[in-house]
Amino acid sequence: MIQTTAFALDALKRPSGAFAMLAVDQREAMRQMFAAHQSTPVSDQQVTDFKLRATKILTPYASAVLVDRQFAWEQVVAREAVHPRCGLIAAGDEFIAGDDEIVGDVIIDQAMIPERVREQGAVAMKLLVLWRPDEAPDARVAMVRDFVARCRRAGLVSIIEPISRKPRNGGDFDWNAGVHAAAKELGNLGADLYKAEVPLKGEGDEKTLRDECARLTKAIASPWVVLSSGVTQDRFPQAVEWACREGASGFLAGRAVWSGVIGANDIDQALLQDAVPRLQRLCDVVDRVVGQ
Repeated sequence: MIQTTAFALDALKRPSGAFAMLAVDQREAMRQMFAAHQSTPVSDQQVTDFKLRATKILTPYASAVLVDRQFAWEQVVAREAVHPRCGLIAAGDEFIAGDDEIVGDVIIDQAMIPERVREQGAVAMKLLVLWRPDEAPDARVAMVRDFVARCRRAGLVSIIEPISRKPRNGGDFDWNAGVHAAAKELGNLGADLYKAEVPLKGEGDEKTLRDECARLTKAIASPWVVLSSGVTQDRFPQAVEWACREGASGFLAGRAVWSGVIGANDIDQALLQDAVPRLQRLCDVVDRVVGQ
């Protein structure tokens, strides 16, 4: 059995030791983002083209990039779109739409064979996990353990991304409590890296948010990073800094970097003028805080 090593985890970091990772693995959610800016249907090719452009233009500044199979994996690999100094992460999850949710369920994507994606250049795989307060933990725990074992056998870093979701049966729901419950349940199952939602969606004063992030650090056994979904672009750099000051090791984010580019007439120019500076600012934050 191949064991994941600290060296493999280092392949996802900046020289400072911080994680500054880019996500372009959004699927139907990205299609919806484009649909908000146009009256015509959003084709698969339109989404794929954006992912390829974003990967090519942004990965010189990122320590790693996360890519999905549905729209972009094979294309990114074939075109060598990832900068040589940027680690490649394969999305190992398959999304199943719900009645009122873009992603209602998640399973391990059997088409993304860990040994194969490693041969294609991946150093890590990521699994999204939906945490719901009205569902027993057994299936979630079993899926994470299975995913971690698959990655370990292939010599890949395993990244899990638990997401707090509403109960299926309706009723009251405390989203922020779900963020912490997911960390307590899944943060000690052997994953090499934990990708967490920003507590309180980044809303609140410094002490409150830092206390919330400190709770995550206590619950999660591995290094952890924050994602940007649910946090405004302008608030995310501050949220990253406060999280890192309380134990986080960086970020793995997409929307905070490139969402403002969606709908632009010249995507390449918008990526260069808007997304690159946003990513550079985030890199500066984690280098300064994590690399101290």
